Amino acid sequence: MKVQTIDGHEADLPQTVLDSFKMGLKGPLLLPGDAGYEESRTVWNAMIDRKPALIMRCLGIADIISCVRFAHDQRLLLCIKGGGHNIAGLATADGSLMLDLSLMRGVWVDAEQKVAHAQAGCLLGDLDRETQVHGLATVLGFVSMTGIAGLTLGGGFGYLTRRWGWTTDNVIGMDVVTADARLVRATEEENPDLFWGLRGGGGNFGVVTGIDYMLHPVGPEVVGGIVAWPASEAAEVLNLYRTLAREAPQELTLVTLMRPAPPAPWLPKEIHGKLIVAILACHSGKIEDGEKAVSAIKSFGTPIGDVLVRRPYAQLQTLLDGTQPKGRRYYWKSEYLPGIEPKLCEKFIAHSEKIRSPHSAMILFQIEGALNRVEDNHSPVGNRDARYVLNIGGAWEHEVDDTANINWAREAWNDLKEFSTGGTYINFLTRDEGRERMEAALGKNLSRLSEIKSKWDPENFFRTNRNIQ
Repeated sequence: MKVQTIDGHEADLPQTVLDSFKMGLKGPLLLPGDAGYEESRTVWNAMIDRKPALIMRCLGIADIISCVRFAHDQRLLLCIKGGGHNIAGLATADGSLMLDLSLMRGVWVDAEQKVAHAQAGCLLGDLDRETQVHGLATVLGFVSMTGIAGLTLGGGFGYLTRRWGWTTDNVIGMDVVTADARLVRATEEENPDLFWGLRGGGGNFGVVTGIDYMLHPVGPEVVGGIVAWPASEAAEVLNLYRTLAREAPQELTLVTLMRPAPPAPWLPKEIHGKLIVAILACHSGKIEDGEKAVSAIKSFGTPIGDVLVRRPYAQLQTLLDGTQPKGRRYYWKSEYLPGIEPKLCEKFIAHSEKIRSPHSAMILFQIEGALNRVEDNHSPVGNRDARYVLNIGGAWEHEVDDTANINWAREAWNDLKEFSTGGTYINFLTRDEGRERMEAALGKNLSRLSEIKSKWDPENFFRTNRNIQ
């Protein structure tokens, strides 16, 4: 069969070699045409349509080690899929051997030590479900179908970031299969250089098989949800957002967005498809404090929908899932912001009014707090001057609409990037963004990451990623 080599050439893989490889595996090895191959090869962003030569659905670390050794010996291009949610489609490559870790979704919680160990195929919802049994949580993202590994290796932020920093700030250990097929432990004490590099340097250094997270008391109920207003009130709502976010306690995280109203049951039918502005809130402290903290949002203006209520934290973590289904076409532009200026709000509204798809959105995430109190070189994710994240999120259904939607996102970004810190979030980078944007995401930490790459992966075996040379 035809495969892609690590140096970019096409080669023939003899059937006898493939048969010998299969004998040492526990999980299923899928070839094109096999049941399950199509489902496994596809990723969240439908703009990414690549076809690995082989897909190994790993059932454990032994399968991963066998695959890394085999790929290394045969000089095969290797790619790694956890949740497959990365917008640039880093999980997949044509002609490659794909490690599909999605069957490895175990979570073990030590409630006394407040630590969770999660296998690398877990989705955010898997981890939240098990930790919330004990009224505990770690910092994760906003969409429960996202994979924990990709999120964490790129930094990670969510509703709890203001209290406890980037997701990766809450990692205390990782298990890693290296380029020479060894299983190693990475912590502050054991292989500390590797541990540092993994916390923001992406998948450059090995296959992460498991992650240990610090847990914090959260829930099981919080005050959270969303309030929406017609776009005619956008200027006033964004001013409210600026004011409340500036004064909010760190238990309260606020997100604001503009988009065409989805056909959600909590919004009146006559507003569906029309531009709205909304504030999404999560207060993870005491319920009575949370209800007081969001009262100004609930009483403001003339809302057309309000589901900002007391609810289970795990449920809040799924609230945006319906807006990000697998199989749409996605293109984003993103920047870190030092604050929210009135002029930014004006441009935010203007470009929201030019949205080309019923699924696209302009979003501002509040992240100010714990991450700003740590030195920039604590981990590669850096960007500790960031206080908000701007995301220009294009989403649409059909290939014929690619140009119009991509151009909208780029035009909005070009007009708004003057407000940036100069930094950007590596997990939001699209496949057409190169070295300059890598430098914006990792900054001065790139040189140290290069040294770690040279030590742990001198042949650049792990290269289907935001590659560090």
